[in-house]
Amino acid sequence: MIEEIGTTPEGELIINVGPQHPSTHGVLHLVITLSGETIRKVEPHLGYIHRSIEKMCESLTYRQFIYVTSRMDYLSAHINNHACALVVEKGLQIEVPARAQVIRVLMDELTRVASHELWWGSMAMDLGAFTPFFHAFRERESINEIMEETCGARLTMNYMVPGGVVQDIHPNFQKKVKAFLQLYKLKIHEYDELVTGNIIFQNRMKGVGIIKPEDALSYGVTGPAARGSGLSCDVRKIYPYEIYDKLDFEEVLETAGDSFARYMVRIREMQQSIRIIEQLIDNIPEGDFQAKTKAVLKLPKGDYYTRVETARGELGVYIVSEGGTTPYRIKFRSPGFSNLSILDHIARGSKLGDLVAMMGTLDLVIPDIDR
Repeated sequence: MIEEIGTTPEGELIINVGPQHPSTHGVLHLVITLSGETIRKVEPHLGYIHRSIEKMCESLTYRQFIYVTSRMDYLSAHINNHACALVVEKGLQIEVPARAQVIRVLMDELTRVASHELWWGSMAMDLGAFTPFFHAFRERESINEIMEETCGARLTMNYMVPGGVVQDIHPNFQKKVKAFLQLYKLKIHEYDELVTGNIIFQNRMKGVGIIKPEDALSYGVTGPAARGSGLSCDVRKIYPYEIYDKLDFEEVLETAGDSFARYMVRIREMQQSIRIIEQLIDNIPEGDFQAKTKAVLKLPKGDYYTRVETARGELGVYIVSEGGTTPYRIKFRSPGFSNLSILDHIARGSKLGDLVAMMGTLDLVIPDIDR
């Protein structure tokens, strides 16, 4: 939705872009100052779906607050839950069984692929290509079926808990994951044929929305948005958690810094996630899927912090405990909020039509930003 709202004394035009209806995906309001078709300023107005999640978490126990975080970046629900479980385990010095660690990483990487699949289809559709959206959802549906069978849900799974996972994997889990791997390898060439190699798509993406490495650092950009500028920031490599330090995979980096580079990072990241899944799917250890923990958890008095790599970048969870059953203070460092902050910087001087490519390759999930 674009609505003219006025002109400045200098003759520049100010327009609203968004928000759409509050129940739809992506409730973001941008106030854009234009000179003709050239962007002079982009000012995000946030909070349309603010739910005070951090304050809510301070009234919930250390078992309960994890479930609320599925509703932030809902496309990284497993990974959000994982971060919260890790910080509680760090405070209580809980040793997670090997089986649970492998299951967690498998779920994280399936989540990453599913998120990137949705992004790829939506990105192409935003630029005018409708067909790729259906191709992306074909593969993503296979992952959703796996999640539903083991976790009981398709989007907000609530599967990770302090000490491991809430229940063991379904007997069909390994068989269905292998079937998905086979499907993905058969269909991945279509992504290049439909989108990546399309000259119109490349012309819309190359040289658009360039993020310099020093700007990415200055604005706190993380994830594929930063790695598209050659900035090494993959938490799985730099601060490995669970079993990531034992796995053979690459941190995907591109150096151009433009929208096409950020696109290629995500395409190649899906292939690395597939590589991780292949290493683990036939090597899930036997044993317990959850460590024995007390029914009521109390973190010792102190400060605790942990970070993980979601599909959009670094998610940090910071807890201040006074020794009770609920956090005294909790703060989430979400990747979407920091990544959005650079939009005005990279958009200035660009054309209005290029804004879609820039926003798409930042991969914004608005509930993660509004919290």
